[in-house]
Amino acid sequence: FFHQTLTAVKNWFTLFGWSKGQNPISVPHSLRRDVCIVHMTVSQDKTSKQNVGKAMKTFCEMLFHLSGQSVTGIALSPALPLDPVERMLQLHWQHSTLLSLLKSQGAYLAHVMPEFLLEPEDYKKWIKVQTARKVSRLLLFFSCCDKQMFVLEDNVFETMSKRAWTDVLLQIYKVFVLRRVPSHSLTDSSSLEIIQNMPRIKSEPLSSNIYSPHERTILTWLNKHYEKNRKIVWKDCEKGEVPPMRWIVNFDRDLLDGLVLAAQVAAYCPYLIATHFVRMYTSPRTHEQFLHNCLILVNAMQAVGLAIGIKV
Repeated sequence: FFHQTLTAVKNWFTLFGWSKGQNPISVPHSLRRDVCIVHMTVSQDKTSKQNVGKAMKTFCEMLFHLSGQSVTGIALSPALPLDPVERMLQLHWQHSTLLSLLKSQGAYLAHVMPEFLLEPEDYKKWIKVQTARKVSRLLLFFSCCDKQMFVLEDNVFETMSKRAWTDVLLQIYKVFVLRRVPSHSLTDSSSLEIIQNMPRIKSEPLSSNIYSPHERTILTWLNKHYEKNRKIVWKDCEKGEVPPMRWIVNFDRDLLDGLVLAAQVAAYCPYLIATHFVRMYTSPRTHEQFLHNCLILVNAMQAVGLAIGIKV
């Protein structure tokens, strides 16, 4: 599941995360490299410095492109110190600033420490500095020096860093992209009549400690289209009767059988009903039937060019 999530994240940010077209990324390697690499040579020329600035600018440009605002306190072309410890400290501070910005926008990143976003060698420097306490004057750069320190082995750090960067990207998507989803009240009488007997998804900010208001807007959208289209999509189904009414309250278990997502696709591409969706199981009970439905859904999305990085 995590691997599939990571693949979807990489594909989306590669295609849509940048203002000047596609930019392939890998998680966490290219993200860490873009903000961390400095050629530590004795004679470091201006070209090397410009390359580092350009790499960091790319990441900040992505944030500006998606959010419409620059990261306060971080220049688009930061000049990193030549001293490896000072450079590590500045990068840690920049990551702390980034996490603070995202949290202020509603991101859930309490489990992500700034040091998890560093390169492995910089992480080792961070541990050494924190352990030895011999460079306390440099610790003034940190805004979270009093937090618990985690000493991780190399392979564990790589796993943690990959997860941390993935969660950062997911939260960037949530707070800067998903919030653009408009929240419109249902005003037409037909729509109100269709869902008048259904439980409602509350949109108040404090009504859920799991989903944001924009995610709950999507749940409302899923409920509306499923209830509106289930009798249309599967009125002539081959493998059962019209599926029953349901209340969709999450993005995992309620979408497993493919029926809810198929109803959404059918709302915009009704021509796929006769060619694909009528062959779905409307009351799936086995893993094979769930897989059958999901394969049909993926084939339908591929038919209209929507299956970006989707695999079963």
